[in-house]
Amino acid sequence: MENKFIRADDVARELSVSKPYAYKLIRRLNDELEAQGFITIAGRVNRQYFHKRLYGEGKEIE
Repeated sequence: MENKFIRADDVARELSVSKPYAYKLIRRLNDELEAQGFITIAGRVNRQYFHKRLYGEGKEIE
């Protein structure tokens, strides 16, 4: 079973960005989720929401 959360290492690797920028992006996405009433975990973001915000409404890209 795949983890429902994506970590900064994975975000940095997938987007070819630095780890500090990946943390900044995760913080931004988690702020959006918190504004919608969701509980978030620092340093991790929901994998489905991450793909939705970066790639659009379509299916998760692998």
